[in-house]
Amino acid sequence: MLMALTASAQENLQRGATASEVKKSFKTVKEIPITSVKNQYRSGTCWDFATLGYFESEILRKTGKTYDLCEMFVVNKDYMDCATHYVRMHGFSQISEGGSCDDVLEVMRQHGICPEDAMPAPGSLTGDSLANFKVFFPELEQVVRSIVRKDAKEPLPHWQDSVQTVIEKYVGRCPESFVYEGKTYTPKSFAESLGLDFDDYVSLTSYTHHPFNKWFIIEAPYKWRLKPSYNIPIEQLMDVLDKALDAGYTVAWGGDVSGDFTRTGLAMLPDSVQPSQQMRQEQWDDWRFTYDHVMLIYGKATDEQGKPYYIVKNSWGKYGEYKGIWYMSRDYIALNTTYLFLNRHALPESLRKVVNSIF
Repeated sequence: MLMALTASAQENLQRGATASEVKKSFKTVKEIPITSVKNQYRSGTCWDFATLGYFESEILRKTGKTYDLCEMFVVNKDYMDCATHYVRMHGFSQISEGGSCDDVLEVMRQHGICPEDAMPAPGSLTGDSLANFKVFFPELEQVVRSIVRKDAKEPLPHWQDSVQTVIEKYVGRCPESFVYEGKTYTPKSFAESLGLDFDDYVSLTSYTHHPFNKWFIIEAPYKWRLKPSYNIPIEQLMDVLDKALDAGYTVAWGGDVSGDFTRTGLAMLPDSVQPSQQMRQEQWDDWRFTYDHVMLIYGKATDEQGKPYYIVKNSWGKYGEYKGIWYMSRDYIALNTTYLFLNRHALPESLRKVVNSIF
């Protein structure tokens, strides 16, 4: 079974989700062009695959060009950044395969990016056909945790070298330069050539344990970069999602897939469940609701009864009834969304002015 962001989500899918495994047909209402479905395989890197897929769709929207950006470049840089944060926090931080959209944004901003074929394929290093972190990440975690010794007054000397050695052993070394379509780039210059403004992207959320219309850092283990999200009521958040899609913008989605999320490509709530702001908060506070997966929302559809759904690209290869695509009901999204990551220009004008003035 292909991995979601955490082992708990993976085990849930292996057992089978609680929603009915039913056949449904859908009528597409809105569909925005995206790049192909990818496969994170045996790695907890949905955040990486989904967010790079999001940026690929952004480039496609802005320039008409199709790119295949390199997920393992992001893994290489992000895991070193995560280890650095762990050491600076004296070990009081998270070391895991998981992450968030902010990780990919900051890697591209600080380190750049390269196309897929500019780095060795993960399988050429591990002997598996795709990214397999079953050996890699336990080894990396052991090395990173050993850096901050009990009662030590300083970290182990030259610890960065040992961490980077493990990373490169399994996911490859990031190129210092490469040739793409006849032109030589560095990762930084390649990122600059993509037509993206990395200051354009914001995260929105909806919880009541912080005031609305304020920024706060979502208290989730995989959001170790401590980047804030803007907090608004859930009805407004859903309105933002609808208006962004209607305007031709895709949206990266971070949320929970541990409940009514089927293996076949459907995510929907029982008819008896009516999501509310209070229900969202209760499920977040008592851990029934987690942040365990990231995907790309790129369209809208309706089922046979006319109920609204979102069309979502997953990162488990062409798996399930819809070949790697999931149909997620509007109610499911309203209840299970941790955050939306999107272009600030996709926001309604009134909200965009507020976000721009204080971001």
